[in-house]
Amino acid sequence: MNPEEGSPHRASALLRRGVLVVWLACVAAAIAIAARTHYVADLSAFLPSTPSAEQSVLLDQLRSGVAARLVLIGLEGGTPAARQTASKQLAKSLRGSGAFDAVHNGDTSQFEATGKFLFEHRYLLSPAVDAQRFSVEGLKAGIDETTSLLGTPAGSLIKPVILRDPTGETIRMAEGMLPAQSPRMEGGVWVSQDGKRAVLLATTHADGADLDGQEKALAQVRESFGALKAEGVSLLVTGPASFAVGSRAKIKHEVELLALAGGVAIVGILLFSFGGSLRTLLIAVLPVACGVLAGVAAVSLAFGNVHGMTLGFGTTLIGEAVDYAIYYLIQARSRPGAPPGDGARRWTLDSWPTVRLGLWTSICGFAALLFSGFPGLAQLGLFSVAGLAAAALTTRYVYTVIAPDGAPGVGMRRRLGQAVGACSAVLPRLRWPLVAVTLVAAAALAWWPSAWHANLASLNPVGPEQIKLDEELRREIGASDNGTIVAVAAADEAGVLMQAEAAGLRLDKLVASGAIGGYESPARLLPSPATQQRRREALPEPAVLAANLAQATADGPLPARRLGAFLTDVEAARAQPTLTLASLKGTPLAAALSAQVLPGDASGGGSRPWRALLRVQPVDPAGTVEVAALRAALADLPGTHVVNIADEVSSLYARYLKEALVQALLGALAVCVLLGVHLRSWRRLLRIAQPVAASVVIVLAVMTGLGVALGILHLVGLLLAVAIGSNYALFFDQIRAQEKAQAPGTPFVVDTDTLASLALANITAGISFLLLAFSSIPVLSAVGQVVAPGIVLSLLLSAAFIPRRKR
Repeated sequence: MNPEEGSPHRASALLRRGVLVVWLACVAAAIAIAARTHYVADLSAFLPSTPSAEQSVLLDQLRSGVAARLVLIGLEGGTPAARQTASKQLAKSLRGSGAFDAVHNGDTSQFEATGKFLFEHRYLLSPAVDAQRFSVEGLKAGIDETTSLLGTPAGSLIKPVILRDPTGETIRMAEGMLPAQSPRMEGGVWVSQDGKRAVLLATTHADGADLDGQEKALAQVRESFGALKAEGVSLLVTGPASFAVGSRAKIKHEVELLALAGGVAIVGILLFSFGGSLRTLLIAVLPVACGVLAGVAAVSLAFGNVHGMTLGFGTTLIGEAVDYAIYYLIQARSRPGAPPGDGARRWTLDSWPTVRLGLWTSICGFAALLFSGFPGLAQLGLFSVAGLAAAALTTRYVYTVIAPDGAPGVGMRRRLGQAVGACSAVLPRLRWPLVAVTLVAAAALAWWPSAWHANLASLNPVGPEQIKLDEELRREIGASDNGTIVAVAAADEAGVLMQAEAAGLRLDKLVASGAIGGYESPARLLPSPATQQRRREALPEPAVLAANLAQATADGPLPARRLGAFLTDVEAARAQPTLTLASLKGTPLAAALSAQVLPGDASGGGSRPWRALLRVQPVDPAGTVEVAALRAALADLPGTHVVNIADEVSSLYARYLKEALVQALLGALAVCVLLGVHLRSWRRLLRIAQPVAASVVIVLAVMTGLGVALGILHLVGLLLAVAIGSNYALFFDQIRAQEKAQAPGTPFVVDTDTLASLALANITAGISFLLLAFSSIPVLSAVGQVVAPGIVLSLLLSAAFIPRRKR
């Protein structure tokens, strides 16, 4: 061979090596990104990125609020005394562990320091403090009211401090700070209403998004309980923190199990199909691995994290990514007498345009999700687009280098091709009966009520037993997450406390009229700086107070000469600094306030304001709050919103579903436009669209008839079913086009390898998604339930609706 002849071969060899180098570099980069990726499992990713004012309250709570850090603990079994002792010991151990900001079980013995702090600042915190309070009449009324309580159960608390607090400001603070509803007390600790369970409420120090920190805190609960000698007492743990950690572990376990089961099934099928060739098997998994890596890397770079559900969805990528490998390895098989590399050249010319068109249709369908206002849905879209593109490109450019003549061995491929050929000859005769079935399914969908009514809980992988336990413990502790909240907003801490006070004045009137049972407000624990200043200014000078006190106590039960400490305390209060959240840091009050006051985002340019949350209780604990009346009473307060959590969650999911449906329709429209531009024939477009649309209609009708509540992930599954099913329709249309291109009278023999590749791709994808249908994770199960039957129907209907030409 002369140098001129060898030059093209050398250039081709260099090009092939260059392709492999670039591919390996991309794989290495994707592996590095995936290894450093932060994986999350909370549902906040499936909440809107541009929420309404009411929804933003939920968003703050789920992402960084105390609601995401709650741990609900139950102790049951054993004797009541054993449960009470275990509750006290467990609470003490958890408080000392440093893993929790607060641990509540009804035991107030650890609040001695807090009580001292409140007592020393009672004149800034008591709602009764004003100028009238320290007049002669006010002092006399206050002292009389306080002394009258000495004979009541509260007398034991008043007697030690009455000489320093004769007007009873401590009692006034306690009245304002006590919750409207509290758990039942027994033996000094909280217990359930039936008394058979001790209950505790803890707040983890780790942020809600810090799942590793949450996991350590939960481990601390179990370790601390294990160290107790509580005979017959068992531990129950639930709450958002437990859900998040449990969800991550469950998703990881299920993804690994499904990937293993699907991998074993597909490996077995591929080995059987390719005559036991291990080399072919290793080559076949490359598009799948590259697709998953590319999806993880793309989502990580775009969002900064990868949701566990997105990663779980990645297992479904096996279904379509392995199709690309099967198409190539079978269709590019070398023919007898052909030169080396003929299979790759032939596949690139004949089949790659069809595969490429199928890829573009898939990308168009999933690209619609990229514009979703819900980060979780956008993640699914980006993962699918990047993963499918990487799998297809690996097939096109890497396979043609490492397997230029497809896969050796026949295995069961020939029989598969013959079977599909026989079916493709019979199914067109059933076209009109199948059309009738499709029309009946469409009519049923139009007649039946819509099945698109799943809720946000359908995304939660937590089992019903855990959800039921969570609801029980919340009722017993009074920490329901389905109540009504008044959320007020302001630019800073002082402003938000003033707003809370203004809202509290309106709510006081509703309490007095019997419209609501009560409410909790952070302003009761920490009044605004302006209110504290007014109370400080209301404190009289020592001489004035002494004179008024002398007159008020004349002939009274407490002579003025015994109240010198009272005069000293009032004088000290006149110089006390204003209390803020920072000054309460390290006290139990700070933990309580952190649940009710959410700091603004100063680093974000003030994009998120300060918020205070006032939880409203109904008159009847088993009833509900009249939201309309509440909104009417607060209508003219700026920055104030009434949030019914259950209603907002429902409306949130309704918006989520509506947006996803619109985007799916836009994606379907984009696919039709793409096919129309490429095919330039509305008849061919109709032929390709018919089987895919019919399969979607039939699957939806069957699931609706079975009473399945359809949701977001069913919709994503439909997109994936369309993406895979359209490939089958395109290949049958390609066969028809090849037959049409031949001269009249020329015999046309369908390539059995092409038919075998379609059958084998359908079998492997069907098995992958069938396994998902049996998953205990709703996200994966929903996808599998839709895709498995959808792609099988797409193949059968494509053979029926795209018949070969009659000769």
